Amino acid sequence: MSTLRIGVIGAGGIAAKMHFPELADLRDRAKVTLISGRNEKRLAIIKDRFDIPRHTTRYEDVIADDSIDAVIVATPHPQHVKWGIAALEAGKHVYMQKPLSGEMAEADAFVAACDRHPDRIVYCLPHFDDTVLSVRAALRRGDLGKPTGMRARTSHGGPEVYYREVATFFGEPESTDLWFFDEKKAGVGALFDMGVYATSYTIAILGTIKRVTAVTATIDKPTTLEDTATLILQAENGALATAETSWCDPGRTWAFSVHGSKAKVTFGANDPAKLHTPTALDRDNAPIDITDLPMRVQVGNSHRHWLDCIATGVQPPVSNARTARHVTEVLLAGLKSGKEGKPVDVRSTMEG
Repeated sequence: MSTLRIGVIGAGGIAAKMHFPELADLRDRAKVTLISGRNEKRLAIIKDRFDIPRHTTRYEDVIADDSIDAVIVATPHPQHVKWGIAALEAGKHVYMQKPLSGEMAEADAFVAACDRHPDRIVYCLPHFDDTVLSVRAALRRGDLGKPTGMRARTSHGGPEVYYREVATFFGEPESTDLWFFDEKKAGVGALFDMGVYATSYTIAILGTIKRVTAVTATIDKPTTLEDTATLILQAENGALATAETSWCDPGRTWAFSVHGSKAKVTFGANDPAKLHTPTALDRDNAPIDITDLPMRVQVGNSHRHWLDCIATGVQPPVSNARTARHVTEVLLAGLKSGKEGKPVDVRSTMEG
């Protein structure tokens, strides 16, 4: 197979921090040949550091370039769907940054565009890595018994910390334009920014969510958007889960536990998945046997997984447009429930 030629729309912080480094390890399979962004200085730095031949300040140029086979959409989230659909209509494979959208109509429109072009492989973050997919597989094999619940928390010290890191990368002064705290510009807050991970991991492992009950709050950040949220998720299979997030956790938390009628699994950012199985069922204090969960699914990083799907012509089994739409609806249901103080039903599923 010839080298895939990739164009990037939105060559800023997340592209420099994640996309280009991962793709640099896949140069035998893919090459970024054109990047687009609004900042000429940043484009020059990225071109130099990652050996990229061409740049443009017009996103439209990437869409119109017939030499481009695939497009990575790495813009701020309010622009994701617009450019994702444009890339699909132009005949290109698509990799979508998270979150898909903060609006359900946009998420529906994106899925409809994917349905119109089933030959174009569409990968949607968040990435579900070997651990998440192996836990998902273990649950479906019955290794944990009947699924009963899950606890997930993904939180950090706030997006301003990320933007300080980006400023350092580009040798810029710290930005005072905290647009992500501006409700008119960002639209959604911590739940979509960091809660998307806790929520999407829960969906990837447990499956479709049918009802959401949530509490949201603004505790510490200078915004009218939520900076902290807790969701109670009722899965279609009967399991109950909590998904927590916050922009007010500088100690950072990335922790998960999946519970079943026979055993449980725990994992975290730097902790491999562990299977916890009771050694006896006739004593409350019987020792728990803790072993490594076998990694039976191996997809590698997100870009490798996307390239593998393109090579085989098969859509990502979990990191796809329908899952992203379902995650979007669950997050929006969380915001609505937090505002109204009552449960909100979810209409979409992972599959349809």
